Amino acid sequence: MSFGTRVNPLVILIAISMILFVVLAFFKALTYLRFDEGSDVTGYFNDHILSTIALSPKLSTALAKTWTFLTYSFVQVNVWELIANMLWLWCFGFIFIDITGNRKLIPLFIYSTVLSGLVYVFVCKSMHPETHAFPYFSGSGACILAIAAAATTISPNYKLLPMLNGGISLWIITLIYTVIDFATIPPGVPALYFSQLTGALTGFLFIYLLRKGYDGSEWMNRIYDWFINLFNPERSENRKKIKDTYFYKTSTEPFTKTARLTQQRLDAILDKMNQAGGYEMLTEEEKDFLNRASQEDLKGK
Repeated sequence: MSFGTRVNPLVILIAISMILFVVLAFFKALTYLRFDEGSDVTGYFNDHILSTIALSPKLSTALAKTWTFLTYSFVQVNVWELIANMLWLWCFGFIFIDITGNRKLIPLFIYSTVLSGLVYVFVCKSMHPETHAFPYFSGSGACILAIAAAATTISPNYKLLPMLNGGISLWIITLIYTVIDFATIPPGVPALYFSQLTGALTGFLFIYLLRKGYDGSEWMNRIYDWFINLFNPERSENRKKIKDTYFYKTSTEPFTKTARLTQQRLDAILDKMNQAGGYEMLTEEEKDFLNRASQEDLKGK
């Protein structure tokens, strides 16, 4: 899963989600230990712990905790959702990295997270509170759909499981995931449908703009590189150029062109001295040639 690199963005995304799930499970267990039987443990957990990282359907609450527009996609509420989402994320993320490289997965994940969250909140605001269905919005379903849509837009016929009669095309896997994803959305919650559609549209637009020459991941990668280089003693801005390191710090020139000693060349220089008025009219290269010629025998050259 490392793809031959030291830092794999797909591993990072999966690791964050799994670590966060364990942390939330730990706090939920502590909550159960704190309250007596019959208490509203789930409500307390949602209001005091889950609310700090999951997205509220209420616009005022969501704007008061702006970081939740990014963190909610790493929150999986139960172990089956965690397993399913991580498997699908690994499947489509692996393909997306295989096609585009390592530097576009996380930017696309962030774009789809923020845009899907915004759409969810604004759709909820335009409808009655009872249509929210859940006290908080969480899960990486929209982001997975964005990655699937992006990978399928680039290469719809990318083959998976080639040992099965030549393989299964990527667009078929994406279609299966889309059907499963929308079929598992609780009925009567239109905000979730709009959120998922926004994720798919984000993935398509990301690739569409990339083909038009606009790489939406470039500015994020520049910020990431700048931040990482702050803690790197060999950061690029302080690295010396190769020519400065190996050549221009020396007292002599790195390369000097030396003419071959020939009688014809010597005769031409001597003629120039006679016509131009002396030794001082010669170039440095011609003077060097005469000095070398005076020390060597040109006979036969």
